[in-house]
Amino acid sequence: MEKSNIHFANELADLLKPFEQSLEQRKVQKLKLIIHAGTPKTGTTSIQIYLDKKQGKLRRKGILYPHNHKKLNNSNAPKHQWFEKNLVTTHLENFLENFKNIISQVKEDTHTIILSSEGIYNYWWDFPDQSKELLCELGKCFNIEIWAWFREPLEFIEDYYKQCIRNPQVENNPCYGKNLSFADMLDIKWFSQHLNYQGFITECQSLFGKNNVLAFKYQGDVVQEVIQKLGLATPHDSPTPRYNKSLNSASVALLRTINHYDIRAKDKALLMPHLREISGIIENYANDILIDEESRKRVLEMARPIIF
Repeated sequence: MEKSNIHFANELADLLKPFEQSLEQRKVQKLKLIIHAGTPKTGTTSIQIYLDKKQGKLRRKGILYPHNHKKLNNSNAPKHQWFEKNLVTTHLENFLENFKNIISQVKEDTHTIILSSEGIYNYWWDFPDQSKELLCELGKCFNIEIWAWFREPLEFIEDYYKQCIRNPQVENNPCYGKNLSFADMLDIKWFSQHLNYQGFITECQSLFGKNNVLAFKYQGDVVQEVIQKLGLATPHDSPTPRYNKSLNSASVALLRTINHYDIRAKDKALLMPHLREISGIIENYANDILIDEESRKRVLEMARPIIF
């Protein structure tokens, strides 16, 4: 790594020193850092869009949903994908620069920072030990709280399979953009390990403390839950629209055909609007079952769900 984890923590601690007095006045030792880790297919995009649109309201409540560091090739979207990307590659320098950018946005009345990216759960098993040690050091600078929503395993893994084949191919990823059946993908450890909900929670608890890891049962409108948890609820709140509708079986079949040709990411992106249009037309005709009975049994045997 380019710098030691300890040096990383020391640099952050120095940057946070100007806020010590205001924190003492609120009788807290550290800024709270909420890390929303997903999981995939649990309304993450809706949460991110809501938090991004409500930045002003959040600020007045002392909550920071930071914008990204544009010079580090970060996405302009209201998500913090740099978090997991820098941890997968152990790119400590960029990880530090992103946190410097966050701290530059902190004000005297800020008490909570929120980061959101479902990729944190998605790539958790790809983080090397060095990066998980770095997260421990991060916990010395912030009062970290992990938030994660979990779906019923069969529903989750079916939609996650659809997401994997919809994604463009990525080097060293055995599932993204591949022409694989559900049963074939379930044979791949990288894919099936995402059913290990409890393993993720247990490891986070070992890093951040048992009481700092919050697992929630996905029940549909997660934005309303976040609004309640952050104290932003009003009598006029309306249901949150869904942004990423799941594909039907016909669309999956078409995507697998597209994936057969090892198509480039930008060309696949051009095809997606047409695929969604086709999906909408044939939605009432497509009733093929993606998960056969044998695969269902395997999923339930592999799953380590959260007991709520």
